[in-house]
Amino acid sequence: MLAHQRGDPGRLVYRDGDNVQDGNVAEFYFAPPETWAPEPIEVLERLSDTDPVLDVGCGAGRHLLWWADRGVEAVGVDVSPNAVRTAWERGLENVFVADMFDLPVATDAFGAVHAVGTQIGLGRSLAGISELLGEFARVTEADGVAVVDNYDPTRLDAEFFGYRSDPREGIAHRCFHLEFERETADGERYREIGRTLQFLLCSPARLREATVGTAWDICDVSRDGDGAHYRTVLEKTA
Repeated sequence: MLAHQRGDPGRLVYRDGDNVQDGNVAEFYFAPPETWAPEPIEVLERLSDTDPVLDVGCGAGRHLLWWADRGVEAVGVDVSPNAVRTAWERGLENVFVADMFDLPVATDAFGAVHAVGTQIGLGRSLAGISELLGEFARVTEADGVAVVDNYDPTRLDAEFFGYRSDPREGIAHRCFHLEFERETADGERYREIGRTLQFLLCSPARLREATVGTAWDICDVSRDGDGAHYRTVLEKTA
């Protein structure tokens, strides 16, 4: 992201063994809103009435910029320092480096949490997702809202990039790592390999199980395209 922002994009790929998928940095992190599908915009509009919004895993800040253009108060956090630097260079000030499992945020500080990019799957288990939802509940007000997304394994097959099966209904896993490569100013090859990312993929029904014992209820599920990818709106229980 930072290299792209500074005009020296190089090449980012996702790798799972011999399988490689292009990172599509320009499309995923820098595409203008007029090229977005309607579903994510509908979510952003819905959260606009619940500010301040905490954008967890904000990346280069594309959603923060959308809200800023509409006068919505929003704060971004990302575990990647270079993602945060990218957001700063794009003119965003309220963006910080933070671990989403231990947010440096006061209790009840936000009206909503926006956490898309399937990062909820980094909980790696239903218990881990439940723990993460508990942290989202802590930082939101009593009538808070959260939006998360994931892939539904019941609508996927082994061809899905990084797919790992699981015998449990509505559960699977996804594993891959990122590799970034570019040529330096003196003509040398620069290559960086990220750590392996392990995601839990769960159906909306299994996600509902993960909300048990938390402050959240699922109030809406929307699907994109073939229906494998879905977004879930959670609301605090009374």
